[in-house]
Amino acid sequence: MPGHAARLLDHPETTTVNRQMLKITKPIIIIGTGRCGSTLFHRLLATHPQMMWLSGTTYRYPDKPVWNRWAVTAMDNPLLRRLLGGKIRPGENYRFWDRHAYGFSEPCRDLLRSDVSARVKKQVRGALEPMLSPKRNRLLIKITGWPRIGFLNEIFEDARFIHIVRDGRAVASSLLHVGFWRGWYGPQGWRAGLLSPEDQATWESYDRSFTALAGLEWRIQMRAIEAARQALDPKLFFEVKYETFCEQPVETYRQVLDFAEVPDSVDFERHVRAASIRSTSNRWRDDLAPGQQVILDDLLREDLLRYGYSEPAATERIPETAGR
Repeated sequence: MPGHAARLLDHPETTTVNRQMLKITKPIIIIGTGRCGSTLFHRLLATHPQMMWLSGTTYRYPDKPVWNRWAVTAMDNPLLRRLLGGKIRPGENYRFWDRHAYGFSEPCRDLLRSDVSARVKKQVRGALEPMLSPKRNRLLIKITGWPRIGFLNEIFEDARFIHIVRDGRAVASSLLHVGFWRGWYGPQGWRAGLLSPEDQATWESYDRSFTALAGLEWRIQMRAIEAARQALDPKLFFEVKYETFCEQPVETYRQVLDFAEVPDSVDFERHVRAASIRSTSNRWRDDLAPGQQVILDDLLREDLLRYGYSEPAATERIPETAGR
């Protein structure tokens, strides 16, 4: 947000010193499959006064990190927040990432620790560190799809990862009801890479059902997250179930702040209590046809149970065979 108001918030005589002193420590990185509730979780967490996040400024001007600091710190001003809060919001902003970490947004597989070059590590840190301010000194990032845990942990060795988990049937249904899902192009055109021979055979067994493909996308990404976290210090990984978050938002955020070593904030908790939060995880049964529901129940049963999602009760089962 270049302009007089922004400059008033960040005087050049002090920012040069601050940028030299402030280093990224314990960045908070939210991950999830997409369509998992991470946007709501991210936007609310971003209201904590210590959080520095990526606004749309980083998408439009990926080489101007200071402008993002101006934009985000402007939200500390009640008048500017009232005027611009609808436009200056946290997001994933992959154009910023692709500018500094080539191929970050749409790799054909998960990005690993070994994919980080010395140049990329320097570029990413160099692009993010100028955003920090003495007040907003904790970097908050959100990405979805491939977890990129190893990649980001190589750049930020003390990063805190928060995984937002949602019922895979709800995620698959959501994918089928948005215009930007690329599964319609098939595995050759979507963002989850080519199917393994096993997954290809599974998809074929469901007559190449798009419902099954959406379920497979959730399963592929969840298994990638599970694999990536195995190489991570358990103290750096925290899991939040979307459904629990919707039912107990205040308690959930208290646990998250404790995990991330961020102090409580009365203003932040007030934002959380005032937020309109409701779970839509059961809507998938209204949105999907009976046969589609059976496909997801059958395909994802093992993975759903692993994450604590029970099988449908006998009275909820749809007496219709899946197209296998």
